[in-house]
Amino acid sequence: MDIRILGSGCANCKRLHQIVERSLAQTGTSATLTKVEDIPTIMRYGVLSTPALVINEVVVSAGKVPDVAQVSTWLTTAAGREQPAN
Repeated sequence: MDIRILGSGCANCKRLHQIVERSLAQTGTSATLTKVEDIPTIMRYGVLSTPALVINEVVVSAGKVPDVAQVSTWLTTAAGREQPAN
């Protein structure tokens, strides 16, 4: 799973990073977690306010800091999409 936190490095961006790390630990999900601070790259995602959270190239949140429970739900949902069909 690929997770990106988009933002300038502000306090809310750092808080979101901590929340994502806690959610990953709680759900046991393995992922690559990347901070993206480059404004042109952030704009390519269509994000106008930060922090933003991108999971597998899908923007799931922008302009707010979701709680651990919400992030965990998004991670679980995304992990389910990655599982091959039987």
